[in-house]
Amino acid sequence: MIPLDKIDPNPHQARCELGNIDELMDSIRSKGILEPILVRAKGSRFEIIAGERRFMASKGIGLKELPCIDMDVEDNEAMEIALIENLQRKDLDVFEEADGLQALADMHSYNHEQISLKIGKARSTITEILSIAGIPQKARALIKQAGGFSRSTLVEIAKLKSEEDMIKLTRDIVDRRLTREDTRDLAKYLKGKTKKLKYYVYNFVPDDTDKFRLRLEFKKQTVTKQEIIAILQDIIDRIRKKDEPPALKS
Repeated sequence: MIPLDKIDPNPHQARCELGNIDELMDSIRSKGILEPILVRAKGSRFEIIAGERRFMASKGIGLKELPCIDMDVEDNEAMEIALIENLQRKDLDVFEEADGLQALADMHSYNHEQISLKIGKARSTITEILSIAGIPQKARALIKQAGGFSRSTLVEIAKLKSEEDMIKLTRDIVDRRLTREDTRDLAKYLKGKTKKLKYYVYNFVPDDTDKFRLRLEFKKQTVTKQEIIAILQDIIDRIRKKDEPPALKS
């Protein structure tokens, strides 16, 4: 048992943020700490290796000491243990997981097979997730704002060579609601694997209803927002014209 005021957070935390810990606080309040946190001695104090959420939740409800396992490890080994412990959890988002795996690879120059054995995930999965670590922050912000993409879509973005192309593809997926097939076609075009797109696609999927979705396919490769609006207006005009009663003959 170690006093909380002698424990310091881990500076190499894999999570970007610890998230809501209210439920964890309630659990600790009613059942106590079920799993000791991992620490290591740093002079007269202790540094968390793994278990920072438990530490913060315990601090939040006023506990004075915590059950800990004191490990005698060097800096690199402590970082590796912290990363692996966090990466084995299920509540990391895809970018936290990708960045954590990249940090683990960089730390000891591990190959994908070695990381696979340490994390307990298939090598192909490790390869996919590591590729996602290369997606730039500007594209990540667009993805998060849109509510996230599937892993297969993120991999398509990550395969592009330049940050500019990654951002362009991301923006098109968000703005045009591209399907997986449309995304793959555009990615091939941006990678130079095909000289022209089959067609420009615009999908409209309302957020507040599942009654319909609209898909427009254009014969040319680029279409402006104003052109889309003009096409939709033309469709409306044609529908209204069909609904008009026939003119009376004199």
